[in-house]
Amino acid sequence: MSEPVKIQIWSDYVCPFCMLAEGPLEEATQGLDVEIEWKPFELRPHPQPTLRPEDTYLPDIWRRAVYPMARSMDVDITLPTVSPQPYTRLASEGHQYAAEQGKGTEYTRRVFRAFFQEDLDLGQPDVLTALARDIGLDADAFRAALDNGTYRDTHQQALREAAAHRIQSVPTLLVGGTRIEGVPRAAQLRAAIHAAQDEQTAAVPGAACGLDGC
Repeated sequence: MSEPVKIQIWSDYVCPFCMLAEGPLEEATQGLDVEIEWKPFELRPHPQPTLRPEDTYLPDIWRRAVYPMARSMDVDITLPTVSPQPYTRLASEGHQYAAEQGKGTEYTRRVFRAFFQEDLDLGQPDVLTALARDIGLDADAFRAALDNGTYRDTHQQALREAAAHRIQSVPTLLVGGTRIEGVPRAAQLRAAIHAAQDEQTAAVPGAACGLDGC
């Protein structure tokens, strides 16, 4: 039996295209043996200033790119009014806790919806704790992990891994030997999964006898 195909997705919780990548990902992986792993990338780490929705850049990019894509995919998404946009280090540390509990994907999806559908400030520990509670995590343990910086080193190591993979934009996906930057097409992603499955099958040694016998 071959191993599940690992799909690694680098994302940032303030990137709308990362949320929009969920649809093609779900469609492409339907019925396939895959392991999905969301990984953090901070587009604007502290102390770099984050974006403000009242400035011209965000409304313009949403008008030209985000809203048209969302409409074509039938996804409910709105430019958040939180200003300035939150830093996402704390939310990403929370993801490390959730992933350790086997709920990394659930957490990521809940956080995306909190920001892009509910206009919640992801930089607030109380908000993140409520989201963790929503998906069945122990709220007290989650909050303690945030307050104590339990997963700070883990998060920093994940960022170093992103740098090692030369991640410069999100979403970026790695599927076996295939790298996809930007929101993938479902057919494109499914083809990459099948190619990775074929690679795994080719790598499995067949039955054979050697010089020392069978």
